[in-house]
Amino acid sequence: MKKLSCFLFCLFCTGAILAQSDTLIKRNKLAFKIGYEIQGNDTLPVYLLNKYIITAKVTKTKEEIDAYNNLVRWVRKALPYAKLAAFRLQMMEDNLNLLTSEKEKKKYIKECEKSIKAQFMDDLKNMYVEEGKILLKLIHRETGESTWDIMKDYGGTFETLLFQTMAKTYNADMKVTYDPVIDYQIEEIIKTIETENAKKN
Repeated sequence: MKKLSCFLFCLFCTGAILAQSDTLIKRNKLAFKIGYEIQGNDTLPVYLLNKYIITAKVTKTKEEIDAYNNLVRWVRKALPYAKLAAFRLQMMEDNLNLLTSEKEKKKYIKECEKSIKAQFMDDLKNMYVEEGKILLKLIHRETGESTWDIMKDYGGTFETLLFQTMAKTYNADMKVTYDPVIDYQIEEIIKTIETENAKKN
């Protein structure tokens, strides 16, 4: 009789606790119950949890906010040029593969270089130094190659060294690469831009 009383008491308490937990969970909209699972002698409710994104609330200084806003502007300015560079590079590669002689290939590369300079040189000259630095990173992101490697492959070592020397005077580096972990802020900005463009289309 004592065993039966203990069993009924435990069953009642368990039921009350489960009912209370159900009420708390429903009230806070944490999850909803989808069934029960038997484990040994226990019957346990099974819940499907709602998805939540946990973000840390970080207080930023005015300097940090200004720096981030500047980064957004620089990325927005440089990204179209980086994507265009990747497109032109792929197109050039495809066309070079159709040419048979080295003389034809060199002539074609020179023509491409001349066309790019005529189309974009004024815009690139008007870029701020920081925008230029971002562009170097984004070219690597879009093409998988650093600007140094691209220029060395198509422009020759001497010309590449000349441009690298010029870049160094502005505290830039043509060998710079893009790392989405290190450059996470830039990556976030690019994802935002791509989402905005997708909505427009």
